[in-house]
Amino acid sequence: MRSYQPWYHGNVTRSRAEDLLSKAARDGSFLIRDSESIQGAFALCVLYQNCVHTYRILPNEDKKISVQASEGVPIRFFSSLPELVEAYYSPNMGLVTHLQYSVQREEDADEEQESNNLPPQLPPRNIAANDVKDSDSKSPEQACKPLSDTFLKRLRHADLSTIPEEHQMAIQEYFRTSICLDVEQVQNGGANLPGLQKLTMAICNNLYSEVSRILPTLEVFHQTLDQQISAGIGKLPKHLPADSGQCVSLRLERLTKLLYSIEDKAKSAMFDSVGNRGCQRKSLIPTVVFEVKQESLGISTKMFLKVDVESGKLYFKKSKDGPDEKYFAHNKILQLVKSQKFFKLVIVLETEKEKILRKEFVFDNTKKREGFCQLLQQMKNKHSEKPEPDMITVFIGTWNMGGVGPPHNISSWFQCKGQGKTRDDTADHIPHDLYVIGTQEDPLGEREWAETVKGVLRNVTRIHFKQVAVHTLWNIRIVVLVKPEHENRISHVFSNCVKTGIANTLGNKGAVGVSFMFNGTSFGFVNSHLTSGSEKKLRRNQNYTNILRFLNLGDKKLNPFDITHRFTHLFWFGDLNYRVEFPSTEAEFIVSKIKQQQYHELLSKDQLGLERSDEKVFLHFDEEDITFPPTYRFERDTREKYAYTKAKATGTKYNLPSWCDRVLRKSYPLVHVVCHVYGCTTDITTSDHSPVFALFEVGVASQFVSKQGPNSTTQGGIQLMNCVATLLTKSKTKFFIEYHSSCLEKKVKTSEGENMEHSVGSIKVHFGNQVELTPIISDPEYLLDQHILICVKSTDSDESYGEGCVALRAAQYCYTEFQITLTHHGEKTGTLTGGIQLHTCEGTPTEKLYDFIKIERDDAVASKGKSSDTKKSLVIPKHDISNPSYMGVSFQRGNVIANGWSYSMPPKTLPVAGQGSKESKKGAYEVGAHSPTGKVSNPIDETQTGSEMFDNPLYGLMEKSSGHRKDQDQQQRDVLAPPDPITKAAEGESDRPPVPCPRNLSCNFSDTKPQPPTPTGIHPSVQKKPAVPSRPEGATALSRPPLPSKGWLGMPEPQTSKPRDYRDSAELPIKHRPTARPALPQPHRDAHPEVPKTGRSVK
Repeated sequence: MRSYQPWYHGNVTRSRAEDLLSKAARDGSFLIRDSESIQGAFALCVLYQNCVHTYRILPNEDKKISVQASEGVPIRFFSSLPELVEAYYSPNMGLVTHLQYSVQREEDADEEQESNNLPPQLPPRNIAANDVKDSDSKSPEQACKPLSDTFLKRLRHADLSTIPEEHQMAIQEYFRTSICLDVEQVQNGGANLPGLQKLTMAICNNLYSEVSRILPTLEVFHQTLDQQISAGIGKLPKHLPADSGQCVSLRLERLTKLLYSIEDKAKSAMFDSVGNRGCQRKSLIPTVVFEVKQESLGISTKMFLKVDVESGKLYFKKSKDGPDEKYFAHNKILQLVKSQKFFKLVIVLETEKEKILRKEFVFDNTKKREGFCQLLQQMKNKHSEKPEPDMITVFIGTWNMGGVGPPHNISSWFQCKGQGKTRDDTADHIPHDLYVIGTQEDPLGEREWAETVKGVLRNVTRIHFKQVAVHTLWNIRIVVLVKPEHENRISHVFSNCVKTGIANTLGNKGAVGVSFMFNGTSFGFVNSHLTSGSEKKLRRNQNYTNILRFLNLGDKKLNPFDITHRFTHLFWFGDLNYRVEFPSTEAEFIVSKIKQQQYHELLSKDQLGLERSDEKVFLHFDEEDITFPPTYRFERDTREKYAYTKAKATGTKYNLPSWCDRVLRKSYPLVHVVCHVYGCTTDITTSDHSPVFALFEVGVASQFVSKQGPNSTTQGGIQLMNCVATLLTKSKTKFFIEYHSSCLEKKVKTSEGENMEHSVGSIKVHFGNQVELTPIISDPEYLLDQHILICVKSTDSDESYGEGCVALRAAQYCYTEFQITLTHHGEKTGTLTGGIQLHTCEGTPTEKLYDFIKIERDDAVASKGKSSDTKKSLVIPKHDISNPSYMGVSFQRGNVIANGWSYSMPPKTLPVAGQGSKESKKGAYEVGAHSPTGKVSNPIDETQTGSEMFDNPLYGLMEKSSGHRKDQDQQQRDVLAPPDPITKAAEGESDRPPVPCPRNLSCNFSDTKPQPPTPTGIHPSVQKKPAVPSRPEGATALSRPPLPSKGWLGMPEPQTSKPRDYRDSAELPIKHRPTARPALPQPHRDAHPEVPKTGRSVK
């Protein structure tokens, strides 16, 4: 063990080391920390002229250490760190300055306080404390005498009526004499207890022979059920000595494992047999009937929709018990379009004559409509002809069990029943693809708890789920289960744990994690139990940082990146123990607010929310809105009363009702992920915590097989250029960039950047050279699902100063500029700007399942034929697919930088996914927010005048921030926000049309900036074509003028109509139609220098 040295700071972070040296503020101040890039190495940090210089201390094969100092200075080797430090106190040793003042490490006062609060260690009962204390100085005979007397006394008071006489005599003999031999062995450091082994053999003599007799029978029976012995059941050693003390335990272990395995195999075989044939008798998902209303000519008619998931049919019935005559098969159901204002749903169908039919229904409430949509999505998924899924559902559950086993029925937890954002009863039997269950203070064994969960899921879904992984740290446990059909899609499974208890050595607090690949998508799951106590907020923050740094999951090649960057989707959940910051005198006020279900005021004092706002923990993570009551601290066996006081010897301790149990997630930018459910149960009352559940719809990528032949010469390319990093550091070093991605054969390094002074405490680095990355597959369907991980490293220590991520989908159509936030170990360390261009071979991306459901606003006034105010509401995408919170990603198109990201419209000359004959029937040009695949998510509202055509959500509505509205089903963090109507177009820019730009809800608009010159050869100029307004199907073909793309302020780049978006919009009123000019040529960009008065620059 390394002796204590004040200048040695262990695994302190690089940024923390720089802060400590900055506080010292004296040239020659130094400290030594562990290297972040090389295991077993160190980093010597020296302060000189307000800059921190870092030198690596590396060990050699002989375990000697040396400093990598200036070139030309002889290398000296030292046997220890103190010897090295002593030598470098001398000048002219190759450092920027000699060592002078050691910076001592700060003591963790919170940890000391926690240690002092531990209860005193009590001696064993009936054993004198003085005897135990002095045992070290006594002989073995003196040491074992009190121990022997104590056990013999206990034995005399025990009930020995059921124990054979020879066993009684053997135990008494052991306590009288043989125990002294074992005590001597322990004192001498021996691991074996010969006396105890001899006693065990004598007692288990008959059991040994019985096990030997029945074991061959069980092995034959097991082989009959499964010809291959299961993994983990090894073969019994052939040659075991008859008097071996371990022989009995080995045979018993073998016997136990065989019995468990036999039970599993029999259950699985029986269930599979009954399940396969039973599907023909009874569906796994029963048919569900929904009562809806259908309006026709102003008359509301009751209808019934019957969903049969297993047969893949949707029935339309006029009465609930009527005949099942009219139905549409799953492949004829093209799209579902949900309204935001009402419970309305439009079902787009294809008739036998290949005509598009739209049926509009109104449900009783949002839950019913969501249940219907989920059932139809399950139907489409079940009967899909795709070989691999492109979307799965993930259930996350977390529960602090309070050291007590679960009640008999916990099915409500897995069916998401309770309070908060929950599902409709009609979706109870929809099975999810992944179940991830995290528990804390779990008293059960791994196998017992895993079998309990499997049994509950078997009863709810009638599916025998397969176990992916289970990992336990003391009483913190994570279990991952998957549908049987996905078992072969899971690979690269890793599990790990981190202790954050007292001195980071006890596992009563900490985290367990599991990671794996689902086809081409990486998943990470972390279940953590952080430090308790309302006043221990800073300690919880440190727990989070330690878990982030030391939890070893995922691809080992991504060593510079922590777990927040290693996975496409990372879910972090557990008893995080963050409390509400109210004084203890406000306990009754808190309870009254909870009874009134007024959570907003309480959540404003939620410690986790406050710390996240200050970017101290869970940077760039997302959490669904909390609409359920605090899950801690209840009186056990009831959910009607909070037990917020606890009597202790030191006084009354308050545990105010708090949201301790949480589920958060972080995903790569521009991927599909939606939280459908977030709540807690109300009927599981054995613990003082309520179980919490969350349900996510997640897009996944398949293991891609290229459509190109082996001799194809088409090669894709990824170009990154004009990268500039602004780093929050005082280090004096050079930097380079590393690019990592699963689409690259190996990581790619850039040359050194050029440092430029920026401001105090930061440095700007220019990486001027263009970098060309060659992907292993150039097919666009593959590349658009890929991401480039970026790491800015120092040349002197090879340590990361910041990591980030860019989605290739951002450059789907043209050269795109990006700006990302760099982070390191959960802290913001700077920003990186640059440009990206993607070159792919020709190909058409396939349509994704999550494009099946769209969302649009509903304009009740317009539906009645009256003039509508299109400024009343804002179209919000259904899904938060851009993940703009991920490292503050923003992209620039044209002359505008957006806080979030939205797709620029592709030119009409580009191929569009899924373009088919059915689309031509629609005859509509629709504009809106997009899904990750580029599909349109929202329609254009055409009930506007010609000058109001710019009030499209993609361009920004002409309204102030008061026009914002939140989706009823899901809060959207970044939407296309309206610009300021007062702002005028910038002088000298009237001949350049604004580019569509998304906004965030804060409405912090930036000024328009001139577009930087596009690098030569990066993207060709695209000839813009006029936009054609959409009209309802079957409308009379009227002569429409093409709208000039340059003369109208706010017009976007031309875009082709997107496939599989069957939403319809009202036709423009005839009185507002411009005069038809069918022969109008395409205008030049300078043809309309004047800006209409109704327009303004987009900010």
